[in-house]
Amino acid sequence: MRNWLLAAALALSTVPAAAHAGPYAPRDMSGVRHPEWTRDAVIYQINTRQFTPEGTFRAAEQQLPRLKSMGVDILWLMPIHPIGVKNRKGTLGSPYSVRDFRAVNPEFGTLADFQSFVRAAHGQGMKVIIDWVANHSAWDNPLVAQHPDWYERDWKGSFRPTPWWDWSDIIDFDYRREDLRQYMAQSMLYWIRTADIDGFRADVAAYVPLDFWEQVRADAEKIKPVFMLGEAQMRDLHHRAFDATYGWDWYKAVENIAKGRADATALFGYFSENESAWPTGAMRMVYTENHDENAWHGTAREVFGPALTNTIVLSFAGEGIPLIYNGQEAGNDKRLEFFEKDPIVWRDSPNRQLYTRLAALKTRNPALWNAPWGGRMVGVVNDRPQKIFSFVRRRGEDRVFAVFNFSGQPQTVRFTERLADGAYRDFDGGRAVTIDATTRMTLAPWTYRLLTTR
Repeated sequence: MRNWLLAAALALSTVPAAAHAGPYAPRDMSGVRHPEWTRDAVIYQINTRQFTPEGTFRAAEQQLPRLKSMGVDILWLMPIHPIGVKNRKGTLGSPYSVRDFRAVNPEFGTLADFQSFVRAAHGQGMKVIIDWVANHSAWDNPLVAQHPDWYERDWKGSFRPTPWWDWSDIIDFDYRREDLRQYMAQSMLYWIRTADIDGFRADVAAYVPLDFWEQVRADAEKIKPVFMLGEAQMRDLHHRAFDATYGWDWYKAVENIAKGRADATALFGYFSENESAWPTGAMRMVYTENHDENAWHGTAREVFGPALTNTIVLSFAGEGIPLIYNGQEAGNDKRLEFFEKDPIVWRDSPNRQLYTRLAALKTRNPALWNAPWGGRMVGVVNDRPQKIFSFVRRRGEDRVFAVFNFSGQPQTVRFTERLADGAYRDFDGGRAVTIDATTRMTLAPWTYRLLTTR
């Protein structure tokens, strides 16, 4: 076992609460230096095609003040590149079928439009990361003709899509080729230098050799601090390459609770592994929706039903870096078409206020900051563990006490240990609340109580 992994498994607490100098957090058990601006960051994913009626960078730029007012910090744009025509799916194709890694999809605008979007986001104090598809390209990417040896072959000697998946519109790269690695790495750095982006979300990150990502991270750091989000659930990706990876098991656990396939204790396994087996500084991205879940699995309302509000609140109050998928703040309840134009229908929704308030609380209370800055979750033992999920997070004198009724019946609960005792304000309404040995808390079905010292 590597020394860093052993240390992570034995770690019982987060780094000291002292302020950190410079643009980075201190090195933590992951070995990755997180940019300081990720400390309390909230991610917002933009599906440019569907984000506005126009589906362009210029139109999206007009929405930046609204996103800033919600407390969004990192904007993740789905792939911005031209889309392949050969073997295209649907009318417009998948953004993940890339025809040119150093160009902008004319559907979205021009390079100048994209550069303007990034400058405007920076002017609002937000960062921009772009989706990077390193694993494969479109069939008609010029690299296919120029460097056919850069691609994998099937048993017949033909180019092949990623095995087992129905990804017939793409073909896989062969990362045994050093010149391919150099081309792809330089293409990523091109966007940092040309458009001043702040990092990448790496599509199917685990399908690409880890040493490639580690080298790209090191090269990017020579230009500016970057944030790397990997589409994978693998702890080794955090050692030298990625700030954040997906919390797929978090999503599955809450879905199983919401659908009655499991009780509240289903979350114990995820958070136990998160604390005991993952590097202390690993950010795990948690979400109720993203482009894949929305298009292929179900909207957040379909998946979580009456548990949705609880799940949103848990994604901000628990450990993990939270994601908002565009349209969730408008209560979007439709599965957005993936290969066609299908704009979000924007409307007023209480979701926007909830997200705004949660993001503000995350910034205001250091106990809720992202790893490695925030407080570790510690379970608060209660007498209804199959129904009630409760925990405390603490950083210095700052605390949050969270209680969730993950059941369809009212629950009255008492807390059998004194960990949560103290004075708080209720997140909803600001009422003063004291927790002590006499406390009995009653929660309606699928509701929460979030108590905070700030």
